[in-house]
Amino acid sequence: MSVPEHVITMEETLELARSRHADHPQLPLALRLIENTGVKTRHIVQPIEETLKHPGFEERNKLYEAEAKARVPAVIQRALDDAELLTSDIDVIIYVSCTGFMMPSLTAWLINEMDFDSTTRQLPIAQLGCAAGGAAINRAHDFCSAYPHANALIVACEFCSLCYQPTDLGVGSLLSNGLFGDGIAAAVVRGDGGTGVSLERNGSYLIPKTEDWIAYDVRATGFHFLLDKRVPATMEPLAPALKDLAGAHGWDASDLDFYIIHAGGPRILDDLSKFLQVDPHAFRFSRATLTEYGNIASAVVLDALRRLFDEGGAEDRARGLLAGFGPGITAEMTVGRWVNGDGTAR
Repeated sequence: MSVPEHVITMEETLELARSRHADHPQLPLALRLIENTGVKTRHIVQPIEETLKHPGFEERNKLYEAEAKARVPAVIQRALDDAELLTSDIDVIIYVSCTGFMMPSLTAWLINEMDFDSTTRQLPIAQLGCAAGGAAINRAHDFCSAYPHANALIVACEFCSLCYQPTDLGVGSLLSNGLFGDGIAAAVVRGDGGTGVSLERNGSYLIPKTEDWIAYDVRATGFHFLLDKRVPATMEPLAPALKDLAGAHGWDASDLDFYIIHAGGPRILDDLSKFLQVDPHAFRFSRATLTEYGNIASAVVLDALRRLFDEGGAEDRARGLLAGFGPGITAEMTVGRWVNGDGTAR
């Protein structure tokens, strides 16, 4: 996991909102919503003075590409070192990002730049937003199930600050300006060996008729983020989907040993705790990511998983749930066991 060096605090965010939107009729509401996120700090790829400018979509996308190329390789190398693998051991690269666009994908550049084998498969995922971290884990699980001795590399690269739109003045946009941060994460899913979560079953669920609740309006000025006020309440319909996935595996989603959950905002975690009947402490890794980095989109679940590793992991054979939520409204879910020494995923 890596975050950029430029930091903006909650206090700075609130002051910027007050100074830039002093006459906004819903400013008090927006300030209250931003404060309620609990996001103390966020990291961004440019100083805030540059972030607040909008030089145009073309310039922003060039910056996305340059920053990704400058920052992603080191994060990948750490993930490979932790998994005790070389680039030549990787069979597929799953690259997820919703904050910039490249074709060919960054995967092609990485294969050339970092000496991955030319036969390495490429799977870029660009349109699942925050759910893509969970989707990447699931697709890696699928790949390693199909090819039992293969290894998958997951990379999430999100520069949400490059999607800031100074002309978007809705309350949802103002809230987003105080919620999202930038970050890069990478993880390896090993076909065999290693320590971490042994992935056992995955699934996906889309809440019907909610596809416009989280969306991009793509204009000449770039990606304009649309966030419906009903999104924070989506854990009520998604909790049963998590229960169903665990139930199909013979497990009770309310009685697991660890939880790695996308931290879209504090209410997501609060509501999921309520509807799953799980102690809020179970979501401490996700909440720590939200507090320290903000919502870093697809990278959240990977950073929360990193925090579980940093805590020393779980008991051998401990049962857990991983889930990412995003546009659709989509949930990408996985259940698995923590293993020490001969696991399937790290």
